[in-house]
Amino acid sequence: MSIKAFCAPLLLAVLLCGCTGDQEDNDLALQLRSDFLAGEGCAGTMAVTVDYGQRVYDYTVTFSGTREEGLSMVITEPEEVAGITALVEEGHTFLRFDGVQLETGPLNKDGLSPLDALPAFFTAMQSGCMAETGSEDLGERETLRICCRDQEKPVGQGIETILWFDKEEKTLLRGELRSEGRTVVRCEFSDFVMIKSHER
Repeated sequence: MSIKAFCAPLLLAVLLCGCTGDQEDNDLALQLRSDFLAGEGCAGTMAVTVDYGQRVYDYTVTFSGTREEGLSMVITEPEEVAGITALVEEGHTFLRFDGVQLETGPLNKDGLSPLDALPAFFTAMQSGCMAETGSEDLGERETLRICCRDQEKPVGQGIETILWFDKEEKTLLRGELRSEGRTVVRCEFSDFVMIKSHER
């Protein structure tokens, strides 16, 4: 799973690979994909849970970036690692910190790491194969759930990217990366915004 996807040229193809949702859900999924293809970048905050099996880490990250400038992610919680900054530029990732260490080791045999999550969500919406769409409630909010995965692999095998969008506001609320059917990264978003070209 390449973290350079956020900075890669946007693909023009729109794919619904055997999508199982109803027409309204599929139409909204295509609209959201169009928004991601047209967007220049994003900004917001996410609460991240990373599950290594024997160890689980929770932290909060603010992020912002554009295709031209790259993506910056800054840890704000917990306090002992606050200030660690990850920069994703042209496929290279840099960690900046002072005297502390953040677990960013691989989550699976393919080398997936926590830093892959946010760029992977963009890759899924821009060029991934939407295998399933459907309505799902998250608390009191009605959401569109989109699952992207390799259609050549059975359900629950390989990497699956699952995203939840508020149906009314059309904003990203949650994203998960699953490896071999197990959730290894979960991100809960707040204040998520897409940056459009005319807003820069």
